[in-house]
Amino acid sequence: MNICVFCGSSAGNKALYAETARKLGFLMAGNGHGLIYGGGNIGLMGILADSVLKHGGKVIGVIPDFLMKKEVGHTGLTQLEIVSSMHERKRRMADLADAFIVLPGGWGTLDETAEILTWRQLGLVKQPVALINVNGFFDLLLSQMNQMVQEGFLRSEYIEYLKVAETPEQVLSLLA
Repeated sequence: MNICVFCGSSAGNKALYAETARKLGFLMAGNGHGLIYGGGNIGLMGILADSVLKHGGKVIGVIPDFLMKKEVGHTGLTQLEIVSSMHERKRRMADLADAFIVLPGGWGTLDETAEILTWRQLGLVKQPVALINVNGFFDLLLSQMNQMVQEGFLRSEYIEYLKVAETPEQVLSLLA
């Protein structure tokens, strides 16, 4: 299974985030899952990719040319695809993925998560989507999603598209 992981280009300010990315990479490689991700060599993205590679896994990165020119592309991957835009990047990652996992991150991670959930709602993708709620990182976002349901902006069956785990082991079990 190829798993697309959305995560931060920063490592955050708690060691637990990096540890979770490393553990996820270790488990993915050990279970024969390939990583599809944004192609960066920085932050949780770089930590995750390095962990998958270190443990013998396959990693495909998809990065827009403008980010590659900023020297944030990971050049040690199994495969690195350079695309022309962020939109093309997200579409390509979705095309390659059998499932999606979300780790902590910033605006980009939030954008990717919202877009893939929207695509799922619209039937453009059918792959499962799960997040790892490390240290309660996503508690407020999950609360906001529940508020969207309560206020009539999101149907309750759509919120069920997002599976929630606390650990890398749990998330892989949810996607199995």
